[in-house]
Amino acid sequence: MDQLVAELTQAGIGEVRLNEPLAGHTTWKIGGPADLLIIPATEEELETALRLLSRDGVSWCVLGRGSNTLVSDKGVRGAVIKLGDGFDDLCFDGETVTAGASYSFIKLSVMAGKEGLTGLEYAGGIPGTVGGAVYMNAGAHGSDISRILKSASIVWEDGSRAVLGNEEMKFSYRHSILQERRGIITRAELQLAMGDRKEIAAAMATYKDRRRRTQPLQMACAGSVFRNPPNDHAARLIEAAGLKGLRQGAAEVSQLHANFIVNHGGAKAEDVLTLIGKVQQIIEQTYGISLVTEVLLMGER
Repeated sequence: MDQLVAELTQAGIGEVRLNEPLAGHTTWKIGGPADLLIIPATEEELETALRLLSRDGVSWCVLGRGSNTLVSDKGVRGAVIKLGDGFDDLCFDGETVTAGASYSFIKLSVMAGKEGLTGLEYAGGIPGTVGGAVYMNAGAHGSDISRILKSASIVWEDGSRAVLGNEEMKFSYRHSILQERRGIITRAELQLAMGDRKEIAAAMATYKDRRRRTQPLQMACAGSVFRNPPNDHAARLIEAAGLKGLRQGAAEVSQLHANFIVNHGGAKAEDVLTLIGKVQQIIEQTYGISLVTEVLLMGER
C-alpha cells in the first residue's frame, strides 16, 4: 500500500488520505475508516488512479455526498474514491444541461428551474450527486433520471473511457448498467424542456413543503431505506405494521416518515442493520412481502 500511495502522490492524484474516517463523509454520520481515500480532480487523474488500483489488485468503491450509503463500523478495506471539485461543473446549452458527477442533484434542479427548464422538479428533494442519481436511476413523484438522460460519461475500472446513451445505460427501477459493470460516472448530459418559470417554481415549492412536513431532514439520515414493492409503498407498510419509533441503540425508524431510519447520535452501522433486519422480518411475517434495501452497504462486515 505504501508503494501505491507513493505512486498516486507522484502522479499528482488530487488528494490521497490514509485511514480516513468516513462518518464525516456520510449523511448518516456513520462509518469506520477507509484504508485509502482518493480524491481525483480530473478525469485524467481518475483514469490513472483506477489503472494503478487495478494493476495492484486493490479493491475500490465510490462515495459521493454520502447519502443513501451505510458504511461499516469496521470501515472499508482498499480504496474509496470520491470525485473532487473538478467534477462539480454545470453548463446550460438551450434545453440541454451538462453536469459533473459530483454536482449536487438538488442544486441542479434549482438551477434548471431558474433557467426556466422543466423536467427536474422531482429532484429537488433527492440528496446526493448527479453521478449517484444516474448510478441508481434516482426518482420521485412518478419520474426518474432515465426520462431525461441523453448520455453519461464513464471511466471504466481499467481506466478506459466511454460515453453511453440512454438505451445503453440499461435503466430500470433504481438500476443502471453501473450495477452490472464496474465504472465511475464523471458527467451527465440531460435533455430538459422550456417551461413556465412560475409553474416550475410552484411545483418545486409544493414538493419542498411536502418534504419538510413529512421527512426528518434535520436529523442524520440517508433518505429512503427500502425500495417500494410493486404497487405499494414501503413507508405505508412499515407504518401500518406499527413500526414507527422502533429503535436499536441510537438508530430509530423515523416517527415522521416510516421509510427513514434516523441517527439520534452515536448510532453504529450494526444498529442500523439490525433495525433493517427487524423491519424486514416483521413486514415479511405480517404481509408476506420482502422489503429490499435501497441504501448501499459499503465496507467490511
